Amino acid sequence: MPFGHDMVHSLATAVDLVNTSPATGGQDGLGDLAGLREFVDRWEVSGVDELGADDLSRVRALREAFHKVFTAPDQATAVIRLNTLLSRTRITPRLTEHDGHALHVHYFAPGASLCEHLAADLGVAMAHLLVEGEWERLRTCSAPDCERVFVDESRNRSRVYCDSRTCGNRMHVAAYRARRRA
Repeated sequence: MPFGHDMVHSLATAVDLVNTSPATGGQDGLGDLAGLREFVDRWEVSGVDELGADDLSRVRALREAFHKVFTAPDQATAVIRLNTLLSRTRITPRLTEHDGHALHVHYFAPGASLCEHLAADLGVAMAHLLVEGEWERLRTCSAPDCERVFVDESRNRSRVYCDSRTCGNRMHVAAYRARRRA
């Protein structure tokens, strides 16, 4: 994928955020404030100090909005859903350097809440993906018992499993065993 580091990082953050949802087949990765803090630290979300119950409920709602973008049946629906998400966000682009990272753009307004920060940065990254005509890279795992989402970064857009070591390997082994029985 010909996208810069910041966009790839933001898309990976969006994937991880969505995959913390019980709707993707696992436990709630944002079950409490400790889970939210772990997410913020794992993705090095800048400018986040104290987290409260309001942050947790807002980020959970944002997670579900991003999930709806990933699972949109077509690009037009994804655009509508992403525009709805972005319309609720104050976007104020500015160049910044911090924490050893090179010059990059932040899209969230100064003093924004964690939810607005994530909605702006992750939403703009997804918007760029749609503008580049790469909507089909937003995928849901093809394994029958997995609902996790991912961004297909393969050159030929052929990835179908969220993780080749788990779902991909499991499905390939099952296909191999089925062929051997036949």
